[in-house]
Order: sequence, then structure tokens, then C-alpha cells
Amino acid sequence: MLSKHMLRYLRLFGSLARFSFLGEMAFRGNFLLKIIVELSWLGLVIYFYDRLFRFTGDIAGWSRSEYFFFIGCFYILESINEALFLGNFGEFAELVRTGNLDFVLLKPVDEQFLISFRNLEWSSVPNMVLGGLLLATSLHQLDIYIGPGRSFGFIVGMMCGVGMAYSFLLMLASTSVWLVRNQSLYELWWLFTSLMRYPKEIFDIWWARPIGMFFTFVFPVLLTIHVPASATVKTLEPGFLIWLVFSTIILLGFSRWVFRRALRSYRSASS
Repeated sequence: MLSKHMLRYLRLFGSLARFSFLGEMAFRGNFLLKIIVELSWLGLVIYFYDRLFRFTGDIAGWSRSEYFFFIGCFYILESINEALFLGNFGEFAELVRTGNLDFVLLKPVDEQFLISFRNLEWSSVPNMVLGGLLLATSLHQLDIYIGPGRSFGFIVGMMCGVGMAYSFLLMLASTSVWLVRNQSLYELWWLFTSLMRYPKEIFDIWWARPIGMFFTFVFPVLLTIHVPASATVKTLEPGFLIWLVFSTIILLGFSRWVFRRALRSYRSASS
């Protein structure tokens, strides 16, 4: 049973999502154009890898269908982050600079929740659907039985991927309180998303192995897509799954601490 507190926040999230959708519908042409651009980009990526696999048997031990499942997982995760978090955290610096953060802090809800979910980027949802279709197509081609173990690895791995991405974006946004303009720091986010889209096996070369080890065991970005994809179409690796869950919990707690510390350092527009 969900508590009244959780139900309250779920209703609030639904209201914010509806309000965001009405805002998008006020400019339908722009909304449709964003969807076309997003789907076109994903289509080009799919076409590129389809042509690539015509000239090679596999990529780092991943067959064509397995790798397309991997790509589908990546785009679902990226679409969730773009729809829920990326735009909201990108606007946090403007709230700090203009002093409009005062109005957020005065509302009778958790500040982190409101800053994280006040707007929903609906144009990213079709990408999520297309990523799901890519997963379904790949599974059909592989003809794999998805049992409880594979399902568990996929669901937990994807949830950890979302949690880890959210934690990192929250920490980047929190630096706005001290730096005000921190757009250059978001280049780190694009660096990490670039690493997520490739299997960790590509770093299994002597000169690249230290990089792979760092982003697997110190800051496990390479596991965010590898774990759910590998658990579904290859083999479940319990050690990696446990480490991903542990790292995500630590990052969620640490990012919450950084955010609260940033709010304590914030000076309102009236001060």
C-alpha cells in the first residue's frame, strides 16, 4: 500500500506532466519538429550500425541483434533522462541567477522533487517507444526465453541506470549555487553518455584497460547499460549487478547531501 505522502507526490507529478503537455500543445509545430529531429537522429544511428554489421560478424563479442538490444536499452535510458531530468536541471542555474529559486523554496513540497520534475519533455517519449520496439525486435530475432532471472536483471539494471544518471545530473545542477554559470560542467554529462552507449568489452585492450577499470569499478558508468543488456541477451553477472546497485544507492545518498548543502549556501534574491 502506498502511503498518503507518496500518493500526494504521485498526484503532483501527474499534474506537472499534464501542465507540461498543455504547454507543448500550445506550440504544436515546434513539438512535432522536435519529435521528427529526435526520431531522425535515432534512425540514422540504427542505419549506421546496421551497415557496420554488414561488414563484421560482431562488435566486442556482441552480435548484431544483441548489440541492437544494447542500443535500445541506451535510448530508453537516455529518453527517460531527457524527458524527466535534463531540461529541469539545466534550468536550475537560471533559477539561481535570477533569484526565482526563492519561489520554489517557498512551496510546501520537497525542493528536490519540484526542481527535478517540474517540467516533462514530452518530445522525448517517442524515442522511448522506438527504443522499446528495438528491444522487442532484437528479442524476436534472438528467440530468447525471458525468465524471471533475466527480467530481474533487466529491470534492476535499468532502474540503477536511471538512478545513477539522476544522481550525477543533480550534483552538476547543485554546483550552480556556487558557480552560477556551470554550462561547461555539463560537458562531463555528454562524456559519460558517450561511454554508456558502447559495451565495456571495447576497453579490453592493454592501453585502454585502466580507463575501462575506472569506469567499471570506481565510477561504474560502463555498467549502466551493460548490466541490463547482458542480463537479458547474454548472461547475468551477479557481481556487476550487486556493484551497480550498491554504487547507485551511494550516489543517490551523496547527491542528496550535495543538493541540501548547496541550498544551505544559497542566498536569496532578497538577501
